[in-house]
Amino acid sequence: MACPSLLRSSTSSFHGQFPIAASPPRLAFGNPRNVSVVKAAEVVLVEKTESEKVSRLKTAYLERIIPKLKEEFSYQNIHEVPKVEKVVVNCGIGDAQQNAKGLEAAMRDLALITGQRPVKTRAKASLAQFKIREGQPLGIAVTLRGNVMYAFLDRLINLGFPRTRDFQGLNPNSFDGNGNYGVGIKEQSVFPEIKFDLGKGRGMDVCIKTTAKTDKEAQTLLALMGMPFRETGPVTEVRKKKLRSHHFSRKGGGRK
Repeated sequence: MACPSLLRSSTSSFHGQFPIAASPPRLAFGNPRNVSVVKAAEVVLVEKTESEKVSRLKTAYLERIIPKLKEEFSYQNIHEVPKVEKVVVNCGIGDAQQNAKGLEAAMRDLALITGQRPVKTRAKASLAQFKIREGQPLGIAVTLRGNVMYAFLDRLINLGFPRTRDFQGLNPNSFDGNGNYGVGIKEQSVFPEIKFDLGKGRGMDVCIKTTAKTDKEAQTLLALMGMPFRETGPVTEVRKKKLRSHHFSRKGGGRK
């Protein structure tokens, strides 16, 4: 076993032969939580507490939406106020058994949209007419709760719906009678994380589960959160022009 005095002498001789390089100067700040990023002689301060802040939708619910709901429905206890319990996002993939790469790509896209990796949904029974076997993957789904759920709802309301083509508002009659709401999205490319593809688009279904006892309470809750519900009344739809008899000619054998 080496003597400690011998080790100290050898260490001092080693540092004498090879001087230690001077360490770069450190930036000193009053708050130890500040993180400094130096780039091109510029110092960018990033507060560590920024990542710990609650999402703005949850903050709006706690500070502004709860008092409005208590005033409108005369709740006596704060626990009676309805809230969003969870959000389930699912996407069906018919050719998942034959196209494994497409299934992985769909899982990657849904993870980018929701911020949480989805799971595969499998068939519970075999159906010969649809060529489906028990346990075969048919789609993907993800269940969101907490801050991740509020962040997804915020992006869905403020980014997804405004970027939807020919969007005329959400149908207020899509509640299931127990305070839960479901909406379908035709294209996942409405989210900026997904690149637009000229091929076959992939959609998804979003189910919002609330603790409301009636559909009216659930609709009021979601409307205060910013869900763009369609106004009650006739919706202006673009209809195709009907062809009349004079548009056809027997001599020409078809339309003019």
